Amino acid sequence: MTSALLESMKGAIERVILDPANHDLLAVIKAARNGAVYGAKVRFPHALVMVFLFRSGTFREKVSLVFKATRTHARNLAKFATIYKVACYVLKHYGPTPGKEGPYDHFMAGILGGYFVFGARSRSGKISSVNQQIVIYIFARVMLALARIAIKPGHGLPVVSREGPSAAIAHYAWPAFASLSWAMVMHLFHYHPEDLQPSLRSSMSYIYQQSNDWDSLRNFIWHNK
Repeated sequence: MTSALLESMKGAIERVILDPANHDLLAVIKAARNGAVYGAKVRFPHALVMVFLFRSGTFREKVSLVFKATRTHARNLAKFATIYKVACYVLKHYGPTPGKEGPYDHFMAGILGGYFVFGARSRSGKISSVNQQIVIYIFARVMLALARIAIKPGHGLPVVSREGPSAAIAHYAWPAFASLSWAMVMHLFHYHPEDLQPSLRSSMSYIYQQSNDWDSLRNFIWHNK
């Protein structure tokens, strides 16, 4: 009896979720679910390693920090996915051409989600470190993609996207970019460390500053301090 009832309920639910008429709205729920799951999967191991290796405090405090970072990452990706999908749905069905996506729908939906989720400040006026890391991650990859498009034959800028210049730039751009990036970060770390992101500043301090001090074989090889 119970088994038959469960199968009947399962069948009814599957008919709803497989109905094409419900697809766009149910995609919002699936996107929120996927955002939360992916955020937790990405953040938990990263936070676990970084907190337990580089943060001070009791075991309970460290566990709390890991949980807080994981929850923030998962929640914010779920919130962004929800806002983005809802905005895309509204623009598609109630925009200038109902039933069809507009050329800028995804851009506008991204602006809304980015502003309300990742552009938000806490009650104290601070920006979440997790949000900063996510936005910086996205920004870096957007810049790399735009740089590739700029020299892409048939799509890029008029001069640099020609076959000859495009191949030469593609070959030499990365070494130039890598060397300038490291040159700038080392310069900033030396003269303006307070303006670097805390996690970056902490890791650079560990490698480049704390390597200048030791008073025994123990803290020369086995331990840093």
